[in-house]
Amino acid sequence: MGRAHNKHQTLNVHYFLKVLVLYGLLFSLLFFHVLLIMGEKENLVEARELVNLTDSAMNSSDSNTVEQLDRRLIELKLNSENIENRNRKSKNDTSQNLTQVINAIENLKITEFNNYFHKNFLSLKFDKTRIDLVDGSQATALVYSVILKDRTAIVLNLPHKKKKWTWIDINYQNLRKEINEFQIGLERRSDIIYDPKQAQKLYDWIIRPFANDLESFHIKTLVFIQDEILRGVPMAALHDGKKFLIQKYAIATTPGLSLTNTQKVNRKNLRALAVGLTKDATVDGRIYKALTNIQHEIYQVVVQIPGSKLLLDEDFTPLRLHAELRKKSYPIIHIATHGEFGIVPEETFLVTGNNQKLTIIDLGTLIQDVSHGANLVELLALTACETAIGDKNAIFGLAGVAVKAGVKSALASLWSVNDAATETLVTKFYKEWSQAGISKAEALQKAQQAMIATGKVYAHPYYWAPFILIGNWL
Repeated sequence: MGRAHNKHQTLNVHYFLKVLVLYGLLFSLLFFHVLLIMGEKENLVEARELVNLTDSAMNSSDSNTVEQLDRRLIELKLNSENIENRNRKSKNDTSQNLTQVINAIENLKITEFNNYFHKNFLSLKFDKTRIDLVDGSQATALVYSVILKDRTAIVLNLPHKKKKWTWIDINYQNLRKEINEFQIGLERRSDIIYDPKQAQKLYDWIIRPFANDLESFHIKTLVFIQDEILRGVPMAALHDGKKFLIQKYAIATTPGLSLTNTQKVNRKNLRALAVGLTKDATVDGRIYKALTNIQHEIYQVVVQIPGSKLLLDEDFTPLRLHAELRKKSYPIIHIATHGEFGIVPEETFLVTGNNQKLTIIDLGTLIQDVSHGANLVELLALTACETAIGDKNAIFGLAGVAVKAGVKSALASLWSVNDAATETLVTKFYKEWSQAGISKAEALQKAQQAMIATGKVYAHPYYWAPFILIGNWL
């Protein structure tokens, strides 16, 4: 019975995918006809390629083929936007093409989500009305990126349905090289004075083309929906030649609006379950040294958020964590311990007490068991060493686990961080968020700005840039 049911599900999935690509084929044929009339030879070649790719997708159950089709659709729409720009009477016209590009990017993110977790979440569907969340009252802009073989597209979604876009005209290999150099510079804390040259280069590509638009719309928060290797870039550390991006804008990243709960925070009973490991541990033959400031960090969380509870060392085990979460609702789960984020979810885990480990999948299951209705988890904070370091999909994986578990936001670090610096940032973050009543993105901004303002060792981006807010930024 089980096998028959699984087979039926598989057939449904394949049918669903083929229906999708059939619509893509019809669209591409129509677009091919339009381009034929316009005589755009370069785009005609791309249209023919798209038709061939769509035909392949019709005869394939490989979800990677669907992802490839999504990317080609996006590129073709952007190429047609070039044509429209030449024919447009007013530079302020808002193109339907860019709206379609954003919709296609959101659909691409759902496809990537399914591919990463090797499942098909057919209930996930992009709700186009979510784009309208970016309105004048929020002073928020969405920044999308799509990395293609020979260039990268950056699309800006502004309030009042205004949209802009630009190309980064370098290929994938060179983009990776530039990003690697940027990240190496950030982690080179031996440089007492940080050299922002590489940070300025990325700023010039991603932000500067839209600088005037961000000013005119009085934008205060930038939400990045990143692609591929850009997911691991700490956008807060981009530099305009005078100051870091975080000194001007609050910043968050999300895997996509479709994968983000965009409800505002419920500040009623905003208490935390703060857990951590202060002792040496050995897991799978590897020794994890004690993090000396973990205890102070956990205490600061409890002090900043009344009604919170802490679990340390032997009390911090998967079994005890589950029992505590079932006993009481905790909108904030703060975990301070060593962590390893691998290429796939199954290789990702947190080190707990008694030399045990908690995989990120199991953590998601524990939270999902208690996070529903009015008991949604507002924030999952993972302030451990190496929380989200490694593969380009690590951030996407963490975001995906949060989505599946019903967690609205996650706070994580991109590389191994001095735990004393972590304590400083965490204390400021919770103070601003819980007491000042500002958004999570703004609270993280205040914490990072405070470290920069010291002008001392913690002003170096190595200490504050790796902390990123994933998901809901409100």
